[in-house]
Amino acid sequence: MKLAILDPGHFHAALVQKKMYAGIEDTVHVYAREGPDLDDYLRKIEAFNARAQDPTRWRTQLHTGKDFLERLTTDKQGDVVVISGNNRHKTEYLSCAVAAGLHTLADKPMAIDTAGFEALRNAFGVAQANGVLLYDIMTERHEITTMLQKEFSTIASMFGGLVTGSEDNPAVTKESVHHFAKMISGAPIKRPAWFFDTAQQGEGLVDITTHLVDLVQWECFPDQIIDYGKDIGVLSARRWPTVISPAQFQAVTQLQDFPVWLRKDVQPDGNLHTYANGEINYTIRGVHAKVSVLWNFEAPAGSGDTHYSIMRGANSNLVIRQGKEQAYQPVLYIEPLVATDVAAFATTLERALPQVQAKYPSIGIKRSGNGWEVIVPASYHVGHEAHFGQVTEQFLGYVAKGALPEWEVPNMLAKYYTTTAALALARR
Repeated sequence: MKLAILDPGHFHAALVQKKMYAGIEDTVHVYAREGPDLDDYLRKIEAFNARAQDPTRWRTQLHTGKDFLERLTTDKQGDVVVISGNNRHKTEYLSCAVAAGLHTLADKPMAIDTAGFEALRNAFGVAQANGVLLYDIMTERHEITTMLQKEFSTIASMFGGLVTGSEDNPAVTKESVHHFAKMISGAPIKRPAWFFDTAQQGEGLVDITTHLVDLVQWECFPDQIIDYGKDIGVLSARRWPTVISPAQFQAVTQLQDFPVWLRKDVQPDGNLHTYANGEINYTIRGVHAKVSVLWNFEAPAGSGDTHYSIMRGANSNLVIRQGKEQAYQPVLYIEPLVATDVAAFATTLERALPQVQAKYPSIGIKRSGNGWEVIVPASYHVGHEAHFGQVTEQFLGYVAKGALPEWEVPNMLAKYYTTTAALALARR
């Protein structure tokens, strides 16, 4: 199969090509407008090809010019197209791709507002009619502590089943903290200026929360179809800005000043306000969930992006922490409820562990505080960048079979309904 890349404005496009894939031609056709976004993408691909350990061997065929989108749909130089860039164009791009009969792997978010959600609904219908697959890149499903949190939650004797919770005390809470300045593939990231414009990137409520809402569905209702018209109820949502100084903006974009189209968000004190933060309280099949995303400019020394997650069961809680005590690496804890007979719970846990080990060999547990820490061998911690290759391999497998799992499309719609409906509510 031939791979095409469409307008790679986000570094995630390059991360899909951090490895080679069986059955994919080495020559990749790139359709894009000329400019710094394309230049950054090409530098990353060149670096992957030139690295000393396990270099890639991609050859790039460029198709530039104002008509790049039209040429993608008429040239027929790709069987699978990867879309990762300016989110203002995302729904238009993926709609054109599936209409042209291309299998489409799109970075999140595939929709950043309610109009985008309606267009996405239509795109899935077109994809089905044309016999092609449309899928988003959900890397966090491949993070080992999240996979184990899901696995342990299926063990009724230990977890006891998910509680219903309440708006004040949700059954599931997920919080993600990110940073505008960070290292990618060993080098400081360069952000495009449009990344700070929520009209182009999308607000925090519809960007990173895509991953969090996806994980709530994937962990709590595995392999089950979610009907957004019946199963989702958005209760409340709020949004607030991250303040970016001119010096910080210059450092991460390498631009001397805010572009004219971004000055609408520059305050009288000269700082940029970008609405990158948000929180959603909602119900899914009657279960209360809360997801929130926070964006700081940069992480404290020695730390990085962090993730917190709790699933509350009738017998125990499953908690992922990634703070200073965990050396800023995600760690899963199993914590029995206060009234639980700890000795009896320990026996139950020991009996349940082989079920997890059958799927994840060498996973262990040890006592930690009032509960147990799940011990994960280093070989499972492949890193966030490697997850892009894992998702791509999975998608190529679906393409080979000619179908996604039956729950994927309705659950993608449920996910984007949740995020875009929350944004509309928060703005009101």
